[in-house]
Amino acid sequence: MWQDVVSVEAKENYRVLLRFEDGATGIVDVAELVEFSGVFEPLREQGYFEQVRIEPDLGTIVWPNGADLDPVVLYAHATGQPLPVFFPVVSGSA
Repeated sequence: MWQDVVSVEAKENYRVLLRFEDGATGIVDVAELVEFSGVFEPLREQGYFEQVRIEPDLGTIVWPNGADLDPVVLYAHATGQPLPVFFPVVSGSA
């Protein structure tokens, strides 16, 4: 189930404390989700990482350069819930 992120607080070591619209909270280690290259390169600097904010139109977190993370992935990592399956895997298909 898709839950929007409603608050974010940057922590040390590339972690963020998140709260979702259903009240669930959790800490996500962003370093486990992304390589700090490309659009995520600036996040390597802690001061830039701490500029994270909520983007209400997307329901997720975003940095000043537009880098963002999928709220479904964030919810799964924050709560320990499995990622939803959006497309069923069909046995024997190539």
